[in-house]
Amino acid sequence: MPISNERVTAHPFLSALYRDDYYPDHVVDRGRAVLLALCERIEAERPADLAALYALTHAATEEFNDLEAEFEAAGSEIETVARDEMGGEFRFVARAYGFDDADVEELIAPRDW
Repeated sequence: MPISNERVTAHPFLSALYRDDYYPDHVVDRGRAVLLALCERIEAERPADLAALYALTHAATEEFNDLEAEFEAAGSEIETVARDEMGGEFRFVARAYGFDDADVEELIAPRDW
């Protein structure tokens, strides 16, 4: 299902990580794919409230958790800059779909990064 939200389709996800050679593009691509898949799920499932949104973002956060080993294998890691960028992207997604009152810490609560 293609994403219909124009804010999302125009957004350069994880741009700070792409600009920094410390983060391998092929792993950042996987993170971008997780975020785009999250947007597709939001559009398909249309969460009615924050609890439903958090269920979706938690699943996506778990996928980011799984990327830690790939970052490490490529000589990188999910450290402060990456954590801030990822958290900001989850906040962007929530706001792009009208959940302005979503708590960023709750959006990514199951993170281990």
